[in-house]
Amino acid sequence: MQKAPQSAGKRSIVRTQSIKRTRGTSPEKTAQTRQSIVDAALAEFLENGFANTTVESVAKRAGVAKGLIYRYFIGKEALFSAVVQQEIVNAHLDVDDAKLRPDESVENFLRRTLVASIYDIEKKSRADIARMVIAEGARFPAIAEIYRRDVIDPLLQKVKRLAAAARKSGELRDDRIIKHPHLLLAPIWAGIVINKFLDREHPINIGELFEVQIDTLFSKGGA
Repeated sequence: MQKAPQSAGKRSIVRTQSIKRTRGTSPEKTAQTRQSIVDAALAEFLENGFANTTVESVAKRAGVAKGLIYRYFIGKEALFSAVVQQEIVNAHLDVDDAKLRPDESVENFLRRTLVASIYDIEKKSRADIARMVIAEGARFPAIAEIYRRDVIDPLLQKVKRLAAAARKSGELRDDRIIKHPHLLLAPIWAGIVINKFLDREHPINIGELFEVQIDTLFSKGGA
């Protein structure tokens, strides 16, 4: 005996239920999951270093299955890259020369965009991420390359362009900072190294050191 064919209404209900069962997670949920993984990776890296962090430990901290992490990231280096993007690149110091206001000196622009951020560098994760790269980059060259590519090189190019604008406007008397943009950033790296590796008992104020460097390089056409 043949079964009576389903009515159009019943077929519609079955089809809707099937769609509900197979529908993937929403974009919002996907973004939340990815965010929780990146936040967990950041905490693991800062607490345990790159060598001692594992995908398993990140998964445990994030409260997700290890296999789920591989849906978002191919491995630990990719997790580090995501951390760098979130903590430094996407929240990067706004020193693009295109943001230079009309009639604003480069010195004042640097003070407006860079100094306050450097004063806060120890309160954020940026200094500790840099220290991890310094401490472990020789053993794990991939993280040094990620940091150089995504943080250092773009920032140096911005400094070069700003230095060229300062030279053109007469704020700088020669091309030294254009040729050696590391000069402007050197106090930041000095403070990062001193405060962690050389003299923990007498930390220096990186923001103050950086401000002195700006005074030295720019005041009265100093460099």
